[in-house]
Amino acid sequence: MTDSPKILPLGENCVTVDFGNEISLELNSKAVRLGAHFQDRPFPGFIEAVPAYSSVAIFYSLAEVRRSFPDAATAFDAVRELVPIGLQMSKDPLATEARLVEIPVDFGGGSALDLEFISRHAGLSAADVIELFTSLTYHVYMVGFLPGFAYMGTIDERIAVPRKDSPLSRVPKGSVGIAGRQTGVYPFESPGGWQIIGRTGMEMFQPDANPPCKLSAGDQVRFVRLS
Repeated sequence: MTDSPKILPLGENCVTVDFGNEISLELNSKAVRLGAHFQDRPFPGFIEAVPAYSSVAIFYSLAEVRRSFPDAATAFDAVRELVPIGLQMSKDPLATEARLVEIPVDFGGGSALDLEFISRHAGLSAADVIELFTSLTYHVYMVGFLPGFAYMGTIDERIAVPRKDSPLSRVPKGSVGIAGRQTGVYPFESPGGWQIIGRTGMEMFQPDANPPCKLSAGDQVRFVRLS
């Protein structure tokens, strides 16, 4: 963990601000706040800010940044100079509380493809596994892998299970998976290697919606068992 993040180029049209090489709420909060700062106060040529676990990628239009900051040696230099200002202005926690999203989940046999495996691995009954899983509130660290796929944590260590040795070629849409101490929801049918504990009918990604992703970095999530 560091108080002085690394500011690095990612290709010719992106600046990455790296706060450290670990998964922590503190570092993720810094990344989310800095991303929110640029989303709320975009500079000329700004495209989007994408938070990850402990970093944020700031994408921009190379041509527009060059036109708007002619005194800078490169577009990267121009954007890099804006980062310390953003860091200073985003030091305080966000004024609004984190959004809480409840996701209904079917833990029945046809939806919970790997619940039996998770139960055996944990040495617990299926009911106890479900109780542990639904008892926590999960933090959304980042969205990636697939559009709308949110990486969330932290799973109770008693039900943390490894990824599958051989990923499935088709994981059903809405499947709720566990990998280590992370959880996530597959927004549509796709290959995948996470252990599936249940399934939701909630749409996690709708390209025509605004925003298209149901979850964003910094959100809080609770999984609710369908009766």
